[in-house]
Amino acid sequence: MTTSNLPSSVRIVEVGPRDGLQNEKQVVPTDIKVELIERLAEAGLATIEATSFVSPKWVPQMGDSTEVLLRVLAQPAPGVSYPVLTPNLKGFEAALAAGAQEVAVFAAASESFSRKNINCSIAESLERFRPVTAAAREAGVKVRGYISCVAGCPYEGEVAPRKVAGVAATLRDMGCYEISLGDTIGTGNPLSIRRMLEAVMQEVPAAQLAGHYHDTYGMAAANVFASLDMGVAVFDASVGGLGGCPYAAGASGNVATEDLVWLLHGMGIATGIDLDRLVDTAAWISAQLGREPASRVARAVLAKRAQAACVN
Repeated sequence: MTTSNLPSSVRIVEVGPRDGLQNEKQVVPTDIKVELIERLAEAGLATIEATSFVSPKWVPQMGDSTEVLLRVLAQPAPGVSYPVLTPNLKGFEAALAAGAQEVAVFAAASESFSRKNINCSIAESLERFRPVTAAAREAGVKVRGYISCVAGCPYEGEVAPRKVAGVAATLRDMGCYEISLGDTIGTGNPLSIRRMLEAVMQEVPAAQLAGHYHDTYGMAAANVFASLDMGVAVFDASVGGLGGCPYAAGASGNVATEDLVWLLHGMGIATGIDLDRLVDTAAWISAQLGREPASRVARAVLAKRAQAACVN
């Protein structure tokens, strides 16, 4: 990679309030969720995935989705968008009633994962999205697409890049303005991610793609670096490294937002995010959950602050 290949700026999609918190075993109070979203906006995040309009029977943590979105949209931060996950038409209609202006649908590149996760085949899941994207188009609501298991599956192992490309093309044709490529169990490496992106980019241009890399094996930052070289300039991240995957044993959360911001700023790539305020937010939400931040950068910054306080 040469510096001429690097974008001058990157858009970070913060998924902590949804993707991060939905896997927490303890029920997180609505007030905490709303405050987390507000703190993230104050730190400079311009796209914050607020919640998920799924059945509370399957995801109890998201049972307050309507209240969360209503409260956030009552006093939205200027220039900030608050997309929400809507797996079906019922979820979309509930999100629309709460004021959603952007929604997301999610599919998988692995048949086994699709059946384990949402109890249907890939083809069936995509058919479920057609009425969602049609209704969104009629309502003037933007739709983002997610694809899980783009590098590996906990049940099938390595996933063929052509399978990812096929799902991406279908989502694009349905009207998804952007497609987030998720290394759900974190088994990808720069070479496998590059191969996957090469296949996907034969169907969907880099300008419509985002990277969503989990850090199970410590490869998330390396995979972001490889993706930047391929022209990808949008990445999902989770404050404090919140999250994981209940269908993948040992799978850690998405790349921590602080780690990603540190990497990008170190390469001279603008994000519009205040790293110190972001670290404060990571420390705050981690404390609410009774643990330390999973982020290496947050831990390092907090330790440096503590050391400086002792010296002074």
